[in-house]
Amino acid sequence: MHHLRLHINPLFLLISLFLLPSFNVLANGAARKLDDSSAKINPFTPKAYLIRYWKKCVTSKSEFPSFLLDKASPLTATESASFVKLADQNTLSSHLSSFCSSAKLFCFPDVSSSLEKHRENANFTSYVGKNFTNYGSVGNADSFKNYSDGENLPINTFRRYGRDSVGHDTNFANYAPDTNVADQRFHTYAAGSTGGATGFDNYNKETNVPNLNFNSYSAQSNGQSQTFSSYTESANSGVESFASYGRDGNGQPNNFISYGEDSNTIGSSFSGYGQNANAGQNNFTSYGGNGNVPENNFRSYGDAGNAGAESFANYRDQANVGDDTFRSYGKHSNAANASFANYGNSSNVGSDSFTGYSKKGSFSDIEFKGYGLNNTFKDYANKSAASFSMYKTNNSLEGAVNKWVEPGKFFREEMLKSGNVMPMPDIRDKMPKRAFLPRVLSSRLPFMSAKVDELKTIFHASENSSMAAILTDTLSECERAPSRGETKKCVNSVEDMLDFANSVLGQNVVVRTTKNTNGSKEDILIGEVKGINGGRITKAVSCHQSLFPYLVYYCHSVPKVRVYEADILDSKSKAKINHGIAICHVDTSDWSASHGAFVALGSGPGKIEVCHWIFENDMNWTVSD
Repeated sequence: MHHLRLHINPLFLLISLFLLPSFNVLANGAARKLDDSSAKINPFTPKAYLIRYWKKCVTSKSEFPSFLLDKASPLTATESASFVKLADQNTLSSHLSSFCSSAKLFCFPDVSSSLEKHRENANFTSYVGKNFTNYGSVGNADSFKNYSDGENLPINTFRRYGRDSVGHDTNFANYAPDTNVADQRFHTYAAGSTGGATGFDNYNKETNVPNLNFNSYSAQSNGQSQTFSSYTESANSGVESFASYGRDGNGQPNNFISYGEDSNTIGSSFSGYGQNANAGQNNFTSYGGNGNVPENNFRSYGDAGNAGAESFANYRDQANVGDDTFRSYGKHSNAANASFANYGNSSNVGSDSFTGYSKKGSFSDIEFKGYGLNNTFKDYANKSAASFSMYKTNNSLEGAVNKWVEPGKFFREEMLKSGNVMPMPDIRDKMPKRAFLPRVLSSRLPFMSAKVDELKTIFHASENSSMAAILTDTLSECERAPSRGETKKCVNSVEDMLDFANSVLGQNVVVRTTKNTNGSKEDILIGEVKGINGGRITKAVSCHQSLFPYLVYYCHSVPKVRVYEADILDSKSKAKINHGIAICHVDTSDWSASHGAFVALGSGPGKIEVCHWIFENDMNWTVSD
């Protein structure tokens, strides 16, 4: 135990011994006297230390809440000291597997061993993550059905799959549905193939944070058709990348049907798509329909292609905002056809930018029919070949309520009255299950964009991987400048959260969260309602989860809010099923006009107050009454 003594602060030991006779901590999170016969936590563990830290920082009579203590590090004193030592020696990455499992972190597994060539048709049913290399070079058909269904962290790599194959069919049906954070890569998939067809049906449906990468997919192939049907439907966040897709191909039909429909903030990038291809046919039907802020970037799409045909029908139809960029689209192409029908017919207008479209190319026909508003055409070549039919000059949908916004996600303050029936959104926590790190350990890990490469090394995050994007995005959001009147801080330990709450509210604080998820996606009846601070405007700190390997919360305080707690009843039986916490933002003047609250409720910035529930595992701090 010599190494343990090197890492125990003498003051910590003194405080531990001083407090030990009077308090201990139960596994269920409540503070109790020593004479309680229930199981007790070792006083030297991170959880026990947090109880003592709570008593030091909080002067109100509230005890350490169980929902917050449950998020504390599960590490033993010995494990904590050992991982601190590894972090100090910069060798934590060599022990990532044990670190992730012991500390209850969110980590991707290292890619499993490869599966090589096969000589018979393969049927993969209810299959879990694998790495497929040189697979499908021989054989006629493969079927991936219910692949990685409901997995938490499916990571699958298809490298040189179906390369140089002839007449090889592959069907991905219900691939990775209802998963949490999916990382799927198709690298040089079906390169050099002839004939055959690949279908992606219900691929990554209802997935949270998909990261999908198609690199040199079906390059140099001949007549290989690809169909993406209901791809990433109802997914949340995430990115999809198509790089050099169909490059140097011949006669390839590609269909994107209901791609990204009903999804939230999905970003798609098409780079070098169909480059140098001959007679390529690409159809985008209902692409990004009913989505929330879909962002698509077509860069050097169809560059130097010959006799290609592109069709965009009902593209981004009824979406909320969204942005599309067409840069150097069809550059150096020959005899291409493009049709944009009912494109960008959004309920809340987004923007489209065409830069260098068909520059130095030869389009025989370009038709824009029923195209939306807010579009920029810069360096658009061959305008004589373009037809603008029914091009919108007025936004007939302005002020319309977008059906994408979930009912009950935002509501007016007047709805929080006893006896009112209102829809409850899905307040379930869809983040991976994780724990905080003890501050003595989290302080050893870099938490800044300038040192993100160190974090990537620790968590084995390769470039363009889901983990790399997660690390980069969260750090970027944490370092974003606060909005007017906002006080913000990302916290990666319970101690940091307590310190931030104290800095804004003082030590007489109480923390609340919605009790459970009962009532989600149903109509609920509002029971007794209590306004915190008498229902008057009050100071509050709200903390929302961020996606990171260990628990990180974005905590902030904004001006002019009112906080309520309300009994939530079953709308039919009137039985109490939940106890909810809601916050109402009285001042919305700095909010974006495209904010989902205004899409759902109408009106605009500064004109109305907006309320929302505190979702599962998020929390709200106020001064104790």
